[in-house]
Amino acid sequence: MKLAKRIKKLEPSVTLAATAKVRKLKAEGHNVIGLTVGEPDFTTPDNIEEAAIEAIKSGKVSFYTAAGGTPELKEAIIQVTKRDYGLDLEPNQVIVTSGAKFALYTLFQTILDPGDEVIIPVPYWVSYGEQVKLAEGVPVLVETKLENEYKITVEQLEEALTDRTQAILLNSPSNPTGMIYTEDELRAIGEWAVEKDILIISDDIYARLVYNGKHAPYMASLSDEIAKQTIIINGVSKTFAMTGWRIGYAIGNAEIIKGMASIVSQSTSNPTAVSQAAALEALLGDQSTVREMRIAFEERLNTIYPKIAALPGFKLKKPQGAFYLFPNIKGAMELGGYDNVTTWVNDLLEQEHVALVTGEGFGAPENVRMSYSSSMEDLEEAVVRIRRFIENSQK
Repeated sequence: MKLAKRIKKLEPSVTLAATAKVRKLKAEGHNVIGLTVGEPDFTTPDNIEEAAIEAIKSGKVSFYTAAGGTPELKEAIIQVTKRDYGLDLEPNQVIVTSGAKFALYTLFQTILDPGDEVIIPVPYWVSYGEQVKLAEGVPVLVETKLENEYKITVEQLEEALTDRTQAILLNSPSNPTGMIYTEDELRAIGEWAVEKDILIISDDIYARLVYNGKHAPYMASLSDEIAKQTIIINGVSKTFAMTGWRIGYAIGNAEIIKGMASIVSQSTSNPTAVSQAAALEALLGDQSTVREMRIAFEERLNTIYPKIAALPGFKLKKPQGAFYLFPNIKGAMELGGYDNVTTWVNDLLEQEHVALVTGEGFGAPENVRMSYSSSMEDLEEAVVRIRRFIENSQK
């Protein structure tokens, strides 16, 4: 049976693969601590669930909606964007999609021709490069350094620039590092992109999950010129504990949004109607549960970070947002005689039943990603097991 070449070139998602392995082991009765999943461990807030139930009972969500989202949800996105970014939008600058991941997919399909390039800082979220490849584009991966908090500079962008460069993709706070670009850093990149006429893709999905008094500036808020050059990607999954509802959105240039809507209309059609009703309540309804979840993540980060940083052979800086730690474990691997991070991760899972995600899928073969969207009890027990694994591997 023939398969298309694009399928053969795709790399599987290391995060989804790791999560599937955890579920399998748990189903077999193993006491596994899974720190792999990129989602809150909270259930969706009650007010959002109740809004969805009411929408079902009313019969309003039994039918197709507009492919690019209901007018009500688009208006809510416009209101929230005005509040958070200071931007005045028209409905034709907004599209609602089946998750922020699909917003990115349709964006790349809209803006890239074969051979066009997208600059992506390393480490990166696992799907960025693969989605560029699916659009027959070329991901241009630019290495960043722990010493610079894994943030790309204008000088690096200038070196990566070619006549095929179409866009640069930024994610702040970052998955997997949790680091945040400052306003000055974003402004320098934004002004460079405006000067070079390069599209800025700003993945803001974690922007409200920021801790310890930090602030995540929005690229699109810095100037009118930068805003016109920026496509915002966002959604309700992370902030509102709604990963299963699959609602994301994109904001920006009306022509690009129209192109994305054309792809949506010929692929998925509209996002699930009941999920759109739930997202409407998420954006405009009571926000107290959102604040409670953010505070819980902050407490976990502040408790677990020093314990992870103290592990033999681990090196990292304290994240400022999202809910991941991304330590460099080169020293720990050397202590145990390992030369491959994936083997180290697999042995940790087999021997101590702690599941992390290999950094190889993020372009960082000396790192692991661990999510702290788990209970404090599990996080502290995971540290005990990881330390024991490191110590035993030296014997």
